[in-house]
Amino acid sequence: MTEHKIIGYMVGGGLKESFQARLTANPLEVQEGGFVVIDSGNFRFYGLATDLKLGATDPRFADEQSETRLPPELARALHGQTLYTNLEILPALMLDRGPEPGTAEYKIWRAEHADENEPRVLPVKTVPQHHAPVSLAAQEDIATIFGDPAKKGNFIIGYTPEQGHPVCINLDRFVQRSSGVFGATGTGKSFLTRLVLAGLIHYNNSSVLVLDMHNEYGFDDVASDTRMPVVGLKTKFGARVRVVGLGAGSRIRQNFTPDFNLEIAMKDITPGDIELLTPTLNLKETTPTTLNALYTKFGPEWFASFKAMNPEEVEVWAQENGVNEIAIGALHGKLGRLFNSPYIVAKPATDGVAEIVKTLQDGRHVVLSFGDFDSNLDYLLVSNLLTRLIRNAWEKSTNDFRAHAAKEPRPLVIVVEEAHKLLNREIADQTTFSTIARELRKYYVTLLIVDQRPSQIYDEVLSQLGTRISGWLGDEDDIHAVLSGLSNREALKGMLARLQPKEEVLLLGWGVPMPLPVRSRRYDDQFWKELLAAGNDSPRDNKTNLRELGFD
Repeated sequence: MTEHKIIGYMVGGGLKESFQARLTANPLEVQEGGFVVIDSGNFRFYGLATDLKLGATDPRFADEQSETRLPPELARALHGQTLYTNLEILPALMLDRGPEPGTAEYKIWRAEHADENEPRVLPVKTVPQHHAPVSLAAQEDIATIFGDPAKKGNFIIGYTPEQGHPVCINLDRFVQRSSGVFGATGTGKSFLTRLVLAGLIHYNNSSVLVLDMHNEYGFDDVASDTRMPVVGLKTKFGARVRVVGLGAGSRIRQNFTPDFNLEIAMKDITPGDIELLTPTLNLKETTPTTLNALYTKFGPEWFASFKAMNPEEVEVWAQENGVNEIAIGALHGKLGRLFNSPYIVAKPATDGVAEIVKTLQDGRHVVLSFGDFDSNLDYLLVSNLLTRLIRNAWEKSTNDFRAHAAKEPRPLVIVVEEAHKLLNREIADQTTFSTIARELRKYYVTLLIVDQRPSQIYDEVLSQLGTRISGWLGDEDDIHAVLSGLSNREALKGMLARLQPKEEVLLLGWGVPMPLPVRSRRYDDQFWKELLAAGNDSPRDNKTNLRELGFD
């Protein structure tokens, strides 16, 4: 067992408020967000330092500069006695260590818990004794709560800011519910998302679909702020990652050729897909009625039939079918942007959707790069339509598995950049993404949403998120949104607002045992060397992975 350095002693607090400890160490050794442990009897309590407060038993000594008036020995004695610092601790968990080993009580306790292989970490249900020692957490404490980095499925997301101890997230638990990566523009959300995706792909226990609006994840790129090269997932994982381009003959940033291209079949576009474009296309309240009339008449071929009409034919059709001529004429004009989209065709050369589904079901991963089609209209339509079709395939596989003992579906994580565009209050209920978030992995599909404005995401969706990884947020509403649904929000609010602008994040939510600020790993060659050398669950061996990185 690691010997802990005592930094203070318990002096107050309660279950409904923060614990209070009197520091004996230099206050400069302890920072907000520090992970501390409190040993009291059979229990070890775990908590976060949320505040440090200066105090004095005699205000006169706090107001005057006694150090300059008194002898050095007496001035030093003032600190820690007359002048002191109290540490405010947010209690999170406690470890039941049982009676002293070797005693009769321990043997009885051990027999009662013989079937428990893991430490008994519990929610805090009592308080430590007065003067119980308080220490900064050691590496074994971090491993006890967040997982041993050497254990399969535990991915190092970062390190404690003070001592640099590794902090893990469990990837099996991570994919059981939808998750979010948040942070203001320029805080490194995309780099952090790449880290997580690299961990998921390497662990190989789920498939990943990345809706890559800005063409950042598949192939090598250049950082917009530093102009330094950024390695792509395709570069490191080879054939395990397939990059898909939108539209026939598309290329990614004019330099890279995708593995195959995706074209959208007109018959796959439903009236619901058009309705979610209402804010973007400025559609009228009469649009659902008009779309319903078209679908009733033409069925799945409604889009192709409507596109083929000229204005005069639209007017005649409206008169014959009792549809408002002005409404349908306006809709035909506004859908012109989609009618002229080169990636929407009557009959795709290849079934790109089926190819994506097969790739994901086979245990590989897909990055859909939008190429030059980076408008909100393209992103909204294609992302929702594709996700709807894929989710339907997973629903069928799940039903076959449960009803007919077919193969269990492989978990799927869908990565959504600029999530507020698809999950805002106006259209969230019309999107497949909102459905997936509410289902809590019912059909083995979860989301990883990435956004700089979480306050614009529908509240119901945010409340369903499990793990939340948040960088610095400057907007009060965004901070409030990230913390929605969590206990002790006020204590965490200041911690989130005072994160470093880069490379520091706060881990929150269902997917982690307790909140903790960490210094995130860097997405660089060292990261790849450590990831691919730390045990390989993929079909390729470690030597091949390291050789591709340039490490012989």
